Amino acid sequence: MITTPTLTPEQLRIFDEQGYLVIRGALPADEVRLLLDTFTEMHTQGPVPGFFEPKSLEEANGDMLKVYPRVMHPHRFNAIALRYLLDPRLGAILTALFGEEPLAAQSMLYFKPAGARGQALHQDNFYLRVEPGTCIAAWIPLDPADRENGGLYVVPGTHKMNIFCPEEADPSLSFTREYVPVPSGLEAVPVDLAPGDVLFFNGSLVHGSQPNRTTDRFRRSFICHYIGRSSERLSLWYRPILTMSGEEVQIEENAGGGPCGTEISGPH
Repeated sequence: MITTPTLTPEQLRIFDEQGYLVIRGALPADEVRLLLDTFTEMHTQGPVPGFFEPKSLEEANGDMLKVYPRVMHPHRFNAIALRYLLDPRLGAILTALFGEEPLAAQSMLYFKPAGARGQALHQDNFYLRVEPGTCIAAWIPLDPADRENGGLYVVPGTHKMNIFCPEEADPSLSFTREYVPVPSGLEAVPVDLAPGDVLFFNGSLVHGSQPNRTTDRFRRSFICHYIGRSSERLSLWYRPILTMSGEEVQIEENAGGGPCGTEISGPH
């Protein structure tokens, strides 16, 4: 478990220089199992309109991401998801990374079954459109996440750059359409994670994943997005915004198409 209420100067330096930070063993095995059981049961129970809409194998026509689609905002209808979105251990780390009080904006669960496509390199703040500043993600693997089953790649240094206007992604490799090429002089590096680790990363950090190329492994992950208390505007899709104690906060909508003119296409 996270045993310190804040981060060391070295960890803060790493996050500032690289744009991401891994906290190993942040959640113990029994809590990882609780999350796995919660989302497995959610899939068994079937659709939650507007949040989770799985298809049958016949309806999916071979696309496993239709059988196991991501769950959007599970904290809005599930108490366990809400508990971990607002977990005080995450809150302590986020407070140190933001340098101020964090606010919770989103949760997601990715099942990513064997054979599923990945998500092309992208930046989270292209979608959330936090101003001023950016968002921070807390990415929690519930299975081992590695290069075979579609673990994450990050591009250190891009967190200090502006939001890129993306190109069209390869639909055979990515279930989303936006793709940000690796900027000249930088490289995408893999971040292998064990269940219960937490990867924190800056909303401008370019990151993404390859397809799950295994035949029998999921790469399930619970992902939460946060903004700083000083944020003034945020995309419409990420509401209600909550304090870490669960109180709703009102923030102005960031309307329009954004710097690339396409960001109103939907939630990340």
